[in-house]
Amino acid sequence: MKDIANSGIAAGLRKVANIIAVGALVFGIAGCAAGGGESASVATPAPTVASATTTPELSKPDPTLDYRLGSGDKLRVMVFGEDDLSGEFDVTGAGKVSLPLIGQVQAAGKTLDEFEGEIRDKLKQGYLTNPKVSVEVLNYRPFYIIGEVDKPGQYPYTNGMNVLNAVAVAGGFTYRAEQDEVYITRDGEKEKAYATDQAVKVLPGDIVRIPERFF
Repeated sequence: MKDIANSGIAAGLRKVANIIAVGALVFGIAGCAAGGGESASVATPAPTVASATTTPELSKPDPTLDYRLGSGDKLRVMVFGEDDLSGEFDVTGAGKVSLPLIGQVQAAGKTLDEFEGEIRDKLKQGYLTNPKVSVEVLNYRPFYIIGEVDKPGQYPYTNGMNVLNAVAVAGGFTYRAEQDEVYITRDGEKEKAYATDQAVKVLPGDIVRIPERFF
């Protein structure tokens, strides 16, 4: 009987030991899983978020930029020795100028030199042998300035205007303005960023935008 009791006690002890061993193994696996999850979390980089204050790539001013005519400009056309062909004319909404004798001539998108050449070519077609033509702008179409200036809106253009002149005309910067950058939309093209500098020209019809700075 004593041997049977001892055998039962031994079996019970072995059973308890097995339970403890299994528990330790499970606990160890769980700990490794938790540790592995933490390591994966640390190793995974956070998603990159574009900063709102990222400095845009600034375009360089073009000192050779030529003014191109557009709807709303008022011109004086002079054909030397031909007073009947000379006078003051408006560029229409269609971008053309209606001139005596030769009719409508495309003006929008042309420089003054190109427009003069167009008139000369038409006059040579059975009207004058060697016409001498001069064109000047009497009144330019306005430019627009929006964003962080005191008085955004439409303003008359003056010859030789730059971005600093444009800001001054509109009452100067607001306290929220980013004063180092200016954005210009020209001739329906994509808006470009420039440094706020007197070397950057403003042309008639331009839309100048002063952005808000990030505090």
